[in-house]
Amino acid sequence: MKLLFLGDIVGRSGRAALVERLPELRKQWSLDFVVVNGENASAGMGLSGAHAKLLLDAGVDCLTLGDHAFDQRDMMGFIEQEQRVIRPLNFAKTAPGKGSRLFTTARGAKVLVVQVLGQVFMKRAYDDPFSAVDRGLKTAPIGGLASAVIVDFHTEATSEKMAMGHWCDGRATLVVGTHTHVPTSDAQVLPGGTAYMTDAGMCGDYNSVIGMDKAEPMNRFITGMPKGRFTPATGEATLSGIYVESNDRTGLAERVVPVRVGGRLSESGPNL
Repeated sequence: MKLLFLGDIVGRSGRAALVERLPELRKQWSLDFVVVNGENASAGMGLSGAHAKLLLDAGVDCLTLGDHAFDQRDMMGFIEQEQRVIRPLNFAKTAPGKGSRLFTTARGAKVLVVQVLGQVFMKRAYDDPFSAVDRGLKTAPIGGLASAVIVDFHTEATSEKMAMGHWCDGRATLVVGTHTHVPTSDAQVLPGGTAYMTDAGMCGDYNSVIGMDKAEPMNRFITGMPKGRFTPATGEATLSGIYVESNDRTGLAERVVPVRVGGRLSESGPNL
């Protein structure tokens, strides 16, 4: 199976890049399933229902969220109606929507997508992500009910992300980190057969401070005081993420390639 995961979409620039490029990438790379983190797609804070529909119509099979899951208030209702959007598994127990879901590809294969929030350096004390993922993986074991399993671990600390990768090794096709918006260079297949990357990066303008226009973040670092709101940078976006080829029988990864398409970063991908 050929899988693509793209990191956090940031603002209008990220949305535009995905809508423009994903349909062709699906054809060019013969993709079976595409997961995209969309939690910063609407003005850099959350995801609106309208923007979710735009991304899904462009060819995304599953949109994951994060700690900003419900910053756009209409997502509270939209996520109950649209099963292709999932929020973190260990978010508030009363939150709408699901934190994991089993999807069916056009070829009839089953793909389990799980998202969870980390605890280290996060603003809120979320429930234990490791036990949450463990429960999620048991609902559709890889190589059994699920032909592929994708885990989006949304958190700050690289060490926590690495620990999650090893915790899931042999039980997931891909474990990939999101949230920090900077792509890491450690894409690999772990000893048990799970593809891993500490952070997928973002789909946004890299002439920025993690996707935001440079002026206000720099002002706050230099003066220690806010002067205005953070706003997404509007230059050409780079689509950043990870491409994985998995074994149809075992569901484990056989090939992993970092993805950089367009914008300021050097391009990479399975056919680039």
